[in-house]
Amino acid sequence: MALDPVLKPMYPEEDLGPAADRLTMFLEQYWGGPTTYSERRGHPRLRMRHVAFHVNPDARDRWLTHMRTALDDVQLSPMHDATFWDYLQRAAHSLVNTFEPSPGVGPAQQHRPDLGLTS
Repeated sequence: MALDPVLKPMYPEEDLGPAADRLTMFLEQYWGGPTTYSERRGHPRLRMRHVAFHVNPDARDRWLTHMRTALDDVQLSPMHDATFWDYLQRAAHSLVNTFEPSPGVGPAQQHRPDLGLTS
């Protein structure tokens, strides 16, 4: 993610550690774990928290590509993988807030990778 020209500008910190911590806390809470995310940051309000960012289909698909790689790395059971992947796809699609091209990225770099979004 740190090298992705579309996604990196959405993370103002040089170190992506704080963003990774926020995502971890959010996912822990979403899946029934500790409520640390809400205790520290309030209600998740995903759309509100992402509206300031340029989340177009290109950004969505890039994020999903990185998340698919991460899921493949942890090798969850097929049932857990499918459940988690379904959630990530639905969440990512719900956060798209523009169809304008990604700023600073040429047309040749704006592509939609094959993520198997229908599976």
